[in-house]
Amino acid sequence: SYKKKKVHLFVSPGLPGVSASGMGLRLSQKFMFLLFLSGLVTLCFGALFFLPDSVRLKRIFLSKTETQPVTVGSGSENDAREHLKKPRDQEHPRGMTSAKGETSTKLKTLTRKPSVSHEATEERLAGGKAQEDFTLPRSKAESASERATASDRGATSDTFSYAKFKGCLLKPPLGRDNGKPSDPRTDERREKVKEMMKFAWDNYKRYAWGKNELRPVTRNGHIGNMFGKGASIIDSLDTLYIMGLMEEYNDAKEWVQNSLDLNSNGEASLFEVNIRYVGGLLSAYYLTGEEVFKSKVLELGEKLLPAFNTPTGIPRGVINLGSGTSWSWGWASAGSSILAEFGTLHLEFVHLTELSRNSIYTEKVMNIRKVLNKIEKPHGLYPNFLSPVSGNWVQHHVSIGGLGDSFYEYLIKSYLMSDKTDDDAKKMYYGALEAIEANLVQKSPGGLTYMAEWRGGILDHKMGHLACFSGGMIGIGADDGAPEKRQHYLDLAAEITHTCHESYTPTKLGPEAFRFDGGGEATATRLNDRYYILRPEVIESYMYMWRLTHDPKYREWGWEAVEALEQHCRVESGFSGIRDVYTMTVSHDNMQQSFFLSETLKYLYLLFSDDDLLPLEDWVFNTEAHPLPVVRKSCLQDKATQDKTVSK
Repeated sequence: SYKKKKVHLFVSPGLPGVSASGMGLRLSQKFMFLLFLSGLVTLCFGALFFLPDSVRLKRIFLSKTETQPVTVGSGSENDAREHLKKPRDQEHPRGMTSAKGETSTKLKTLTRKPSVSHEATEERLAGGKAQEDFTLPRSKAESASERATASDRGATSDTFSYAKFKGCLLKPPLGRDNGKPSDPRTDERREKVKEMMKFAWDNYKRYAWGKNELRPVTRNGHIGNMFGKGASIIDSLDTLYIMGLMEEYNDAKEWVQNSLDLNSNGEASLFEVNIRYVGGLLSAYYLTGEEVFKSKVLELGEKLLPAFNTPTGIPRGVINLGSGTSWSWGWASAGSSILAEFGTLHLEFVHLTELSRNSIYTEKVMNIRKVLNKIEKPHGLYPNFLSPVSGNWVQHHVSIGGLGDSFYEYLIKSYLMSDKTDDDAKKMYYGALEAIEANLVQKSPGGLTYMAEWRGGILDHKMGHLACFSGGMIGIGADDGAPEKRQHYLDLAAEITHTCHESYTPTKLGPEAFRFDGGGEATATRLNDRYYILRPEVIESYMYMWRLTHDPKYREWGWEAVEALEQHCRVESGFSGIRDVYTMTVSHDNMQQSFFLSETLKYLYLLFSDDDLLPLEDWVFNTEAHPLPVVRKSCLQDKATQDKTVSK
């Protein structure tokens, strides 16, 4: 008995005299135990990759030296609704106030350089010059490695030629006389808008230099967390330049050269960085030819690429520009990406490819189109929330206002910017417009045409101020629609613009959202919809409709807005939004939005200028009103061929 036990305890399985049946039983037990244990370990570790995004999980993988991102909100639809009610510097996708507070940093001492005039610039240039998925954050070294790979991938040997680009424009960007109108009254109004810009800029420079925006009532700066600092500077570059405010432009250019930090190690909105910073720097480069803008925008463009590292290639909404980590907004439904965010990259990314000669940027945005074209659209409509993991719609909420707006804008503008060669964009735009007309366009009892919202088949008879851009959008796309529908589209554009003008009462400024139910006609029936934060969308449509029709009412409506801004929004140290457009005794919100400088005042200036200032045949405005040139591939190729022939 003792020997038997010893044999069982110490003898190896291959020794003679050992019972085969007894040893087989023990092997199966061991096998089952190991199988169970490995399955348990796999389940535990695998679960990490399918849990919702959270700061706690990210801390497991992020190095201790990195700044930890903050997830905001619960991700419910109510959170999304609240987001729509906030100013663009305090919301997604138009910005969000940082929970971390403002961090002060020393700016480099600036030395003033001699001012450069429009004429000198032109002369110098004439010679050419998610809750469904958790992705492991990568280390800084991995991110840097990927960016280096991205820099090489798709790059070609030829370089962008500014002289060739200028040679392909049909008209000078600033017109014959900087767009100066011959009518003295119109010129006087234009000069007033220029004075407003200088007043807003001077106060920003005095009280908030280097910060994102000015708080004009308390006379200090606001940072927020769109990205880094200096949003008002980047957003103002092209406005200052086209208005001929050259001393101010040179100050802004010097700040970009010496103080713009592109290595911010904190959360940034992919959408806001793209439309404000990428768009602003691209526009400044194309207008002036200054190499500093080109080098900065190409450096920034590379830092945005890691946001596209998802199973579908649909980018997440938030990115850490320092580490390359990206994640979805905490308030977005089920960790989804937002239509108006990932759908508002095409114009800028095509130009990043043009300047860098690297196809990766165009590939990224074309892949977004492929994903959208594959999935089924309810009634032909594009819902606002899409999973970057599965590539499926998360909710059936459709809006031409917040969360959806600029996706549609970029479809028609991509077609126009391609010199009308991007047939895919054209097909998508007119298909979407047909679905919008069939499902969202409504007529009120009082005869006003408006864009309702669609929630799973149920109409919400509300139109946001953000949706008022659609008058201009439909207008600029009218000529390229089906011949029998061209006049219809122009009429529809005029009707929507008229509706938005009707919402501007009694202060002659419009509410954030207005309704057409309960007996209301373009009226904000809820207290929290009554604010105005210096938004540009209505004035944007005035400008486009003036260019398309030359109906004098659009200039008159624009002047009404100028007078209202002066009366209700101008304070001692800048311009501020107001909390209630229905009260003549206004309460200010203490924020001079950067888009007021980039969009509102620029569109007003263009409204009172001749059409040859940034002519629409040559320029397309991004959703932050930064002008980007039409890409005439055939012209550029012809000039390249000519140059090769001459060199031989």
